[in-house]
Amino acid sequence: MKAVVATDEAAGTAGMKLVERPEPQAAINDVVVEIHASGFVPTEMAWPSTWTDRLDRDRTPVIPGHELAGVVTTLGYGTSGLLVGQRVFGLTDWYRDGTLAQYAAVEARNLAPLPDDVDFTVGASLPISGLTAWQGLFQHGRLQAGQNVLAHGAAGAVGSMVAQLAREAGAYVIGTGRAADRQTALDFGAQEFVDLEHDALEDVGGIDLVFDVIGGDIGKRSAALIRAGGTLVSIVGPPEARPADGLAIDFVVESDRAQLSEIVQRVRDGRLRTNIGNVATLDDAVAALNPTDRVTGKTIIRIRP
Repeated sequence: MKAVVATDEAAGTAGMKLVERPEPQAAINDVVVEIHASGFVPTEMAWPSTWTDRLDRDRTPVIPGHELAGVVTTLGYGTSGLLVGQRVFGLTDWYRDGTLAQYAAVEARNLAPLPDDVDFTVGASLPISGLTAWQGLFQHGRLQAGQNVLAHGAAGAVGSMVAQLAREAGAYVIGTGRAADRQTALDFGAQEFVDLEHDALEDVGGIDLVFDVIGGDIGKRSAALIRAGGTLVSIVGPPEARPADGLAIDFVVESDRAQLSEIVQRVRDGRLRTNIGNVATLDDAVAALNPTDRVTGKTIIRIRP
């Protein structure tokens, strides 16, 4: 099969190559998926699990990518809950070869059915962004209707999901980003926008939940905005500053079939829009994942037409 591989941690996406690799085999409780579309998160290149296994052994050459939408072709021994020929989408294990390939072996529990009326490109854009937003807001942030949410990077793949889900849940959403991102953030559900380059972040007042996708100085300043009993949720590592009278939580997204089903249902009925910035073929994947211009939104690699 065709697959994109990475071999050099220092080179990152610049060291990717399109090669031929053996098709994967289904282990116990696995399925093999014929991939139609794959999502990719650039920060993968900095994750330890991209380069070493759970025992810290080198696992290169590695096939990157952890989001997929496709069709089940093979069931492993003992696999239940999915059928050959079924359309699926989901999130693969961090330590296994990924989804920038024509086929992938995936634990069945990490996949959810993809309804016939949802395109594979859309399906592949949902797992990391959607689950990250869902888990950060509802599991870790315990969001309640009527609260204020500060969504950093509100025009990005994760931030736009945060804004939409928070607003649907009855929160008041303030988005942040660059000046050029203002209209996109508002289109995705933010009710106010803070230009982090020119506006004073501190002017937003007391916030119940900050969803931080940036970290650094912005993360530290955000901690001071948290109201008593509020929460700072970070997906960029442990917060460097903590709220004076609130919680600071960092987490790594986990696959969850029920949550994937909730997310895709919202896409089907129009409550949730995915934020796709660029779609490229597998043959053009290496170039697409090394863009010369800034891409707002998610890059999806379409494996099959």
